[in-house]
Formats: sequence, structure tokens, C-alpha cells
Amino acid sequence: MEVHHHPQLEHKHKPWKEYMLEGFMIFVAVMMGFIAENVREGISDREHVRQLTGQLVQDLKADTNALNDVYKAESRILAANDSLFTLLQQPLPKTDIRKIEELIITSHSMWPFSPTGGAISAIKSELHLKQFANSKIIGYIARYEGHAELLRTVQNITLEYQHNYIDSFLRLHFTSANLKSAFEDQIIKDAEMRNLTQNDLTQLSVDMNLIRVNTYELVRDNRQLKDDAAKLLQYVKEQYHPEEDQ
Repeated sequence: MEVHHHPQLEHKHKPWKEYMLEGFMIFVAVMMGFIAENVREGISDREHVRQLTGQLVQDLKADTNALNDVYKAESRILAANDSLFTLLQQPLPKTDIRKIEELIITSHSMWPFSPTGGAISAIKSELHLKQFANSKIIGYIARYEGHAELLRTVQNITLEYQHNYIDSFLRLHFTSANLKSAFEDQIIKDAEMRNLTQNDLTQLSVDMNLIRVNTYELVRDNRQLKDDAAKLLQYVKEQYHPEEDQ
């Protein structure tokens, strides 16, 4: 039987410099991949932040416009509160009943405000992003939300006062025709009230003190919230420049 002998292959050891070079090349490749991934994530995060802050700018502008509309309406209501309170100081025989009815209906009005909130909620869930984590945006948001909650509380008190004080007076003293025309057509048909006494006017005058104070707080808190919105808007524009990228 024929036997085949395989030649002995001589394995030469690589110089240590070649091993170092190969290791260095692997290290460079890994680092380049790591850097590329970080760059990609950084670009993605910046785009996400740009979108969120851009939406926040739009939300704050919408909130500011709404607050201005509410402020104008609540200022008219506050003026009606003051005029009604003054009118109620007169004796019943000299009182302008029609004017009292008109001012009561105006004082019964309310313009509730609710912040948009969408972008703020989204940003609060993304505070881990570097652009948010190293900024003061959460402080501005906390202040804005805190005053928005305060305004909401005062609005709830307004509804309570309307139900307990103004609605009670309407039920006891307005005629059905006047109440219907006041809310449907915004006019008072005649200067007629039911079962009205001097004590009723005195009690309404006392109640209007509470209502006036609460309406004043609505107006004051409205301006505070608008100021918070302006400061948050300015900070976002200066820190993130969202509108420049749009």
C-alpha cells in the first residue's frame, strides 16, 4: 500500500507589531462605529427636541391669544360686578331695577381657560434627552402649570358662587319672561322683579363682595399666567431656536 506523506508546513509567528496593528485597527473600527451611532442618536434627539419645542411655541401662542380674549371678557365682567355693587347701595324705591337685572346677567357670565398642554406633556416625558436635562425648561413649565392650576381653582370657585348666589337670586326674583329673554336674546324685557325687598338687595350686595373679589382674582391670575407663557416662550426661542429650523 502506498503511503502519502503530507509536507510539513512551517508556521511562522507574526511579529508583535503586526498583532498590535491588527488590534489597533479593530479598536478604531469599534470606536468609529460607536461614534457614528452617537452622532446618529444625537441628530435624532436634536430633531425630536426641535419638533417638541416647535409645537410648544405654537401651543404657547394659542394659549396667549386665548388668555387675552378671556382677559377682555373677564374685565367687562369685573366692571359689571363693581357697577352692580354700587347700584345695590341705593334704597329700593330709587333703584334702577332694569339696570340691576342687566348687570346681574353680565355678572353671571364666565370665560373659562384651559391650557393646550400637549407639547408640555410630551416634553415632560422626554426630560432624559440631553437638550432638556441640561436646561431650565422644567422650571419654567412647573411655574406655568402651577399658575394654570391656580386659575382653574378660581374658575371652580366662580362656578360655585354663581350657583349659590346669583342663581338663587335669579330663581327667587326674576320673572320667567325676563330670565328667558336675558339668556336667549341678551336683553331684559321689562323692569319687573318678583317679591323683591330691601333685604334681598342688601344680601345680594354682600354676596357681590365675594363675587367681585373672585373675579378680580380671575383677572389677576390671567395676567400672571400670560406672563409665565411669555417667559417660557422667550426661553424656548433663545435656547432651542425652533422657529429658525421651520
